[in-house]
Amino acid sequence: MSVRLVKAPISIAFDRQERESELFLREYHQLSESDDDPIAQWLKRAKGRGETADSDPVLLNLMVELHRKVDALEQLIKNETPQRVALRQSAMIEAIGYGYFKLKEPLLSVDQHYYGRVEMPVHPKHDIAIFFVAEESDLAKITKIHERDEKEWAAYLTARERVLIREMREKNR
Repeated sequence: MSVRLVKAPISIAFDRQERESELFLREYHQLSESDDDPIAQWLKRAKGRGETADSDPVLLNLMVELHRKVDALEQLIKNETPQRVALRQSAMIEAIGYGYFKLKEPLLSVDQHYYGRVEMPVHPKHDIAIFFVAEESDLAKITKIHERDEKEWAAYLTARERVLIREMREKNR
């Protein structure tokens, strides 16, 4: 199988889907847009009521991110960490494509279904939840991802392609 992939330094934690599938699905939904933090829910309601029409969207997003950082610091001080499902394996992703990714090491069992959390290196840094199936021992096809996360994945892929094109141009000069 030939899949177009772009080098991307991302890490992933994953586990076979057969184990505790209900827990995986629950976390998947918790990491989704529907279970956003309280400030994001407030912002959605405010946007829905038209209360943000006169606001600068960039400034508003920065304020929301600052609020999240303060919340994260508060959780750290109080020693309150969000509960995540323990995943047995972690690995480095070598390359990504539209709906695919390749691990640096062959850790997957072909045709096995997995659940994973990918650490997205974009602002704001966060984890995205995915379900995937191994097509090769190091190549996986994403089978389930939230729409918002899929758009972010595609945007990151595009950004990585631009970086690599720029590097190739500089190399050829």
